[in-house]
Amino acid sequence: MLVDDQQMVRAGFRMVIDSQPDLTVVGEAGDGEAAVLLLERTAADVVLMDVRMPRTDGIEATRRVTALPDPPRVVVLTTFDLDEYVVAAIGAGASGFLLKDAPPEEMLDAVRTVHAGDSVIAASSTRRLLQHVAPLLRGAAPATVAGGAELADLTPREREVLVQMALGATNTEIAGRLFVSEATVKTHVGRVLAKTGSRDRVQAVVLAYRTGLVSPADLLRDA
Repeated sequence: MLVDDQQMVRAGFRMVIDSQPDLTVVGEAGDGEAAVLLLERTAADVVLMDVRMPRTDGIEATRRVTALPDPPRVVVLTTFDLDEYVVAAIGAGASGFLLKDAPPEEMLDAVRTVHAGDSVIAASSTRRLLQHVAPLLRGAAPATVAGGAELADLTPREREVLVQMALGATNTEIAGRLFVSEATVKTHVGRVLAKTGSRDRVQAVVLAYRTGLVSPADLLRDA
């Protein structure tokens, strides 16, 4: 589902998405209120959600959408000057974020990877955006000592995997860096999500920054 107050933006996204054999746009909405009402009667797997819209903005809409029974995954559409909105949207339950001016290939990859639940949309834009957002994530909730209650049950290897997730690495990249198979990485990721009570990888990444396990400086060193 496409949610954006600019009809031309929705038309462009629809044209790209509907050109794919495995993807279909099932609905459009021009604001968050209309999106919630439509999703109450229309099943969708992924929602591309703009943050700044009239009536109900993308943040409140995301909060309401993710509270629906069997909710879709929400990808927030943003720009570099809206970092605070990204943090708020992720806190509201968004599963990922994408720059509005990203190439069509990145947008399609975002839809597929978020639907599969395998990635935090690990494209080049994600790392750049994390560099902007990471300091805000650290301040979005009271920081705890790294390895506090939220991370206490993680094994050393699971912590390593969480760090790599927070740096925007894909499962394939994590496997290469830690010299393990991709299947092993997927197992570790599943355990990290379960042990930290994270709904998806994005929520686990937020936790990594909020607890201080990873810092914005780590992103710069990893670039």
